[in-house]
Amino acid sequence: MKLQPDKFDVQSVNGYGPGWVAVNGEKQFESLIISASGERLAWPARRFEDLTEAHFARLAELECEVVVFGSGLRNRFPPAAWLRPLMARRVGLETMDTQAACRTYNILAGEGRRVVAALLLEAPHP
Repeated sequence: MKLQPDKFDVQSVNGYGPGWVAVNGEKQFESLIISASGERLAWPARRFEDLTEAHFARLAELECEVVVFGSGLRNRFPPAAWLRPLMARRVGLETMDTQAACRTYNILAGEGRRVVAALLLEAPHP
């Protein structure tokens, strides 16, 4: 019997490195939002310190059940006040460094979950 690996028809992250991710084979160098349903949106922030409540309000507008937040080179948590729009819509948020967020997003998207990844792509510190 010939076995074939599962193939999912979802947008996935298939590579990453310092300051970039590859989404469906295309390298991205700016922070972005991706969804399992195929959306790819700019998320204008170069550093964690650039993020505001408006960044998370935008995530609440997307049709999803969970947001995987990649907080850059290390794990950092947004202030609780920024999460109110997500909580109001009963959308879960998981926070981790961006590389871990890429892996987690791929797993959840592959399971057919309505997941969004908000990926902060920071340039490595010299």
